[in-house]
Amino acid sequence: MSNNNTQHSNILKHLRTTKGITVREAMIEYHISSLTKRIHELRGLGYDIVSTRKGHPVTGQKYVRYTLITEE
Repeated sequence: MSNNNTQHSNILKHLRTTKGITVREAMIEYHISSLTKRIHELRGLGYDIVSTRKGHPVTGQKYVRYTLITEE
């Protein structure tokens, strides 16, 4: 299995079992430094992944949470 396929599997597993994933979570938990690119690739494979822009309640720092909507 290639590195991208392993990263895809880790991301999909995370998305299926949680309320989404952020770039920070992907870096810390899976050592994925290019989550945005992996999400783009997964969308190209037919996965319905939504991007939600958020802001940290204390620092105000902006970030995106990716969520898997449905699977056929």
